[in-house]
Amino acid sequence: MYAKCGSVDDAMRFFEAMEFKDSVSYSALISGCVQNGYAEEALQMFHKMQLACVVPESATMMGFLPACSYLSALQHGICGHSYSVVRGFASDISISNALIDMYSKCGKVDSARRVFDNMSHRDVVSWNAMIVGYGIHGLGKDAITLFQQMQNGPHKPDDVTFIALLSACSHAGLVTEGKHLFLVMSKEFNIAPKMDHYFCMVDLLGRAGFLDEAHKLIKTMPFDPDAHIWNALLSACRTHKNIELGEEVSSKIQSVGPTSTGNFVLLFNLYTTARRWDDAANVRIHQKELGFKKKPGCSWIEVNGNIHAFIGGDLSHKESYEIYKKLEDLFTEMKRLGYNTESDFVYHDVEEEEKEKILLYHSEKLAVAYGLISLKEDKPIVITKNLRVCGDCHTALKYITIITKREITVRDTSRFHHFRDGVCSCGEFW
Repeated sequence: MYAKCGSVDDAMRFFEAMEFKDSVSYSALISGCVQNGYAEEALQMFHKMQLACVVPESATMMGFLPACSYLSALQHGICGHSYSVVRGFASDISISNALIDMYSKCGKVDSARRVFDNMSHRDVVSWNAMIVGYGIHGLGKDAITLFQQMQNGPHKPDDVTFIALLSACSHAGLVTEGKHLFLVMSKEFNIAPKMDHYFCMVDLLGRAGFLDEAHKLIKTMPFDPDAHIWNALLSACRTHKNIELGEEVSSKIQSVGPTSTGNFVLLFNLYTTARRWDDAANVRIHQKELGFKKKPGCSWIEVNGNIHAFIGGDLSHKESYEIYKKLEDLFTEMKRLGYNTESDFVYHDVEEEEKEKILLYHSEKLAVAYGLISLKEDKPIVITKNLRVCGDCHTALKYITIITKREITVRDTSRFHHFRDGVCSCGEFW
C-alpha cells in the first residue's frame, strides 16, 4: 500500500518492523521500489532476501528483472534468467516478456530475440516488447518485419504496438514507413490515434527536419496539445537550430504549463547555441522562479556485478585519479587523430580551454574511462545515461573505439548507441 502510494521510505520502515518476512513481503517491496524509480534499492533488497535464505518466487523475479532493465545490470539479469530457468519460471509468459525487455535494455537485442523465438506461447505484450527492443536499438526495419510476422498469427496489434512501431521509425529515420503506419492503424486496424501516437509522429518528423509539417500536425490533431508534445517539437528546433520556431513553441509550453525541467533546458540550450547569453540566463531565472531544478547528467556502468555511477566532473569515486589520467591520455590520442571538442555543447559563456575541460569530464566519458581500466578486453562496455548523450561525447566515443579497439554501447533516454571502429549504429540520426 505504501509503495503504491509512492511512499517507499514508509514501506521500508514498515517492512523492517515486520517480525516475520516471507517471499510475498520481499516481492512486494522489490516491486514497489522499481515502480517508484528505486531500482538500485530493489537489487539491494533482493540481495538481502537471499542472505535471509528466503527463496525468490516468480512474483519476485517480476520485480527483479525490471530493476535490471532500468540499471542495464546485465550480469544481474543473466543470473536472474538462469535462476528462472532452473526454477521453471521461464515458461511463464510474463517472465519471458520481462526477459525480452531486460536483454533489450541491457544492449543485448539478439539475446532478447532468442528468448522471444524460444517462447512456446506468446501474447501481444511479447510482440510489443520485441518491437520496442528493435526500436530503441535503431533497428526500425527489423521492427516492421516483426510486425508483419505478427499479423500472420492470432495476436492482433493494439495501440501500444503502433506506439512502438512509430517510435522505431523515428529512431531509424523511416519517415515514409512511419507515415504509412500512422495512416493504416486507423483505416485497417480500427485503432484511433491517441496523444502518444501523435507525439511519435511529431518526433519522427522533427528529427528528420520536417519542422513545419510537425508543427502543422500538432495544430490539426483532435486533442489540445500538452507540454509533452510541444517539447518534442522544441527538441527538433534545438537539433536543427530553428530559433524562431523554438521561441514560438516555448511560449506555447509556458501557456499550457511546463511539466518538467526539460522544456527549460531545451530553450536554454537553443539560446546558448546561438550565443544569446542574456536570453539563456533569463530562461534559467524563470526556471528557478517556477521551482524547477535542472537534473544533473548521470551515467553508470556495471562492473563485476556492481553499479558505479558518475556525474560530470565527479571526484567521488575511489579510483578518480586513474579515471582522470585515462581520460587525459585518451584526449591526447584523440587530438592526434583529429578530434576537436564541439564547444557548442558547453552551455556556459567561458573560454575555449575551459570548455575543453568541462566536456572532457562529462559523466559518460568518466563511466567509459572506468570501464576501460576495470574490464578485461573481451568484456563489453555498456553505459547508461539518465539524459540524452551530448554531441561532443558522441563524437569522442567514436575516436575512443578506434584508439582502444573496444566496442562501447551507450543507452540514453532515447535509444542505444553502439560504437565500433569509429562509427555509431545510429547513423548520426538521433
